[in-house]
Amino acid sequence: MKRLQAEIIAVGTELLLGQIANTNAQWISSQLADMGIDVYYHHTVGDNFKRLKQVINLAKERSNLIIVTGGLGPTEDDLTKEAAAAVLHKKLYEHQETLKEIETFFNKNQIPMTENNRKQAQVFEEAIIFPNHEGMAPGMFVETDETGWIFLPGVPREMKHLMLDHVIPFLHKQYKLQHHIASKVLRFIGIGESSLETKLSDLMKSQSNPTIAPLANEGEVTLRLTAKSDSKTECHHLISNLEEEVMKRVGKYCYGTDNDTIENTVFKLLKKNHYTISSAESLTGGKFIESLISLPGASSVVSGSIVSYGTDIKKDVLHVSQETIEQHGTVSEPCAREMALNIQQLMNTDVGISFTGNAGPDPSEGKPVGTVFIGLKIKGQPVEVKEYHFYGSREHIRSRTVKKGFELLYKKLK
Repeated sequence: MKRLQAEIIAVGTELLLGQIANTNAQWISSQLADMGIDVYYHHTVGDNFKRLKQVINLAKERSNLIIVTGGLGPTEDDLTKEAAAAVLHKKLYEHQETLKEIETFFNKNQIPMTENNRKQAQVFEEAIIFPNHEGMAPGMFVETDETGWIFLPGVPREMKHLMLDHVIPFLHKQYKLQHHIASKVLRFIGIGESSLETKLSDLMKSQSNPTIAPLANEGEVTLRLTAKSDSKTECHHLISNLEEEVMKRVGKYCYGTDNDTIENTVFKLLKKNHYTISSAESLTGGKFIESLISLPGASSVVSGSIVSYGTDIKKDVLHVSQETIEQHGTVSEPCAREMALNIQQLMNTDVGISFTGNAGPDPSEGKPVGTVFIGLKIKGQPVEVKEYHFYGSREHIRSRTVKKGFELLYKKLK
C-alpha cells in the first residue's frame, strides 16, 4: 500500500465554542508520529449533518487514513455515523454484542435504559469492531477505496483506551508499519526567532530529512528537529548529526531540550552552585518567585520574596532611600539597584533579584508603558541593572519581565 497520509477529524460543537480543548487530535497525532505515520490535516467540525458530510468528503479526497473522534453517542446531535454512512455508502446495523454490554451496564447500575442508547450499538457493515471497556460506543475500522476509516468516541479516556489497546496494534498489523518518526526540541533564550533563522537559513532551506521547524514562545524560541527512517536508531542518528551542526552556530543560546523550562534550568544551576535566592518584586507581583516555588525541591534554593508594589513598601521595608525615590523615582535604574542589593542582604541569600517598572495602562513617573528595570546581585559581584522596553498588554509585559529575569540569571550562572 502507498505511504499513509493521515487526517484527524474531531466532531463536536463544544470544541468550536471553546468550551473544551481539542486534546484528542494532539494526542492521536503524537501516537501516529511514533508509528511513522504522517498527519497532514486536523479538522474540527460541529454537530451538523451537512457540514459533517462536507468534511468527510474532503478527507476522502486527500487522505488515506482518517481517524474520526466524537459524535458516536446516543443523542440526536450525535451524527457522525449517519453522515459517514451517507458518504461512504455503508449501512449501519445493530451490533448485538455491543448492545448486550450496554444493557448489562444499565442493569448492573440499576439505571433504566432509554431507547436512544441502542443507537450506540450501531456499527457499519463489514467494520472491524473495537470493544470499548471504558464506555459504551465501540470503536470501528472500515475500509473503502483503499482508504482506512477509524471511528472513536470523543471522551478522551475512552479514545485513549481504544487507541492503545486496539487501534495501534491493529494499524501495525494492517499496514505492516516499518517507518519511524522521532523528534527532538531544542530550546533557546536570548535570541529572537528571526535572528535564529538567519543563522540557520542554509540548513532550513536545504532540509528534507531531518527537518527543522522554528516556533516562537513567550520570550524564547524552540526548534523541533524531526527525522524519519525505517529504524529508531537511524532517526536518532540523523537528529544527532543535525543537532551538532545547529549547536555549533547557536549553541550559546540553547538552555535545554524537549520538556526543559528556563525556570527549571535556572533552579538546577542555583542548586549546583549551592546558591540561595530572594526577590524584590514590584510590577511582577511575585510571579518570578512563584515560578521557582512551583518546582519540586524549591525550598533548597528559595529563601523568600517581598512584593514591594507600593512606594512605601520599597522605602520602609526594602529600605530604598528617600533620596533615590525623590531624585529618580521608583521606575529607575537606581531603585532597581537598591532593591536587588537590599533584598539580598535582608534575606541573607547568595542571589538577590529585583523587578520594577511600568506595565501600564498609563505612563508612570514620566516613563512610558513597558519600561522595566531588573537588578541582579550575586555574592562577591557588583550589582547589575538592565533596562528593557517591552510591548503588549499589561499581562504580556509582566510575563516578559519574569522570563527576562530568568534569562539574566541563566547567563550569569551557567
